[in-house]
Amino acid sequence: MCGVEITTWYLEQDDPALLRPAGQPATPVTITRAELPSPEFNRYLYTAVGGDWFWSDRLPWTWQQWQDYLEQPGVETWVASVRGTPAGYAELDGHSPGEVEIAYFGLLSRFAGQGIGGHLLTVALRHAWTLPERHPGLPPVRRVTVNTCSLDGPAALANYQARGMRIHRTATRPAATQPQAPGPWPGAERP
Repeated sequence: MCGVEITTWYLEQDDPALLRPAGQPATPVTITRAELPSPEFNRYLYTAVGGDWFWSDRLPWTWQQWQDYLEQPGVETWVASVRGTPAGYAELDGHSPGEVEIAYFGLLSRFAGQGIGGHLLTVALRHAWTLPERHPGLPPVRRVTVNTCSLDGPAALANYQARGMRIHRTATRPAATQPQAPGPWPGAERP
């Protein structure tokens, strides 16, 4: 990846009326909140979804770091499942007053391309805007944010924009500054 640049797009939505919902996927999907903080489960989601996309910042986190993060008011994990199997997730982080970040979002590779991502993002955005209803004491949400980069899935940016999020900043950096993630385990790639 030497000589290649990584572009990061920072997106926002500053009004819930801007949400453009995706249609229902052909495959029945259940989306539920993982209400009990579970470092093991969140680390599983993080590595299962992010392994293909160079997610590496949380790989060194200890069990306690995961627990402390997940117990914060305004942090929520929403899991998409197909017939009981986790298909993807959205992690909301509402610790900044008036702002909710979609900290992590994605699908396991076998569920990509089925319309599940647009549906999950629609649900995640709705829940981001209503976060204070589930966490009394948090101020009203004024803005929902997310970022994606040129190393993420090819549909990520288009999905965010299709749901009514707009780019408010773009940054480019050399790929050499990006740590190498382990990627999926050997043989995990789909045929």
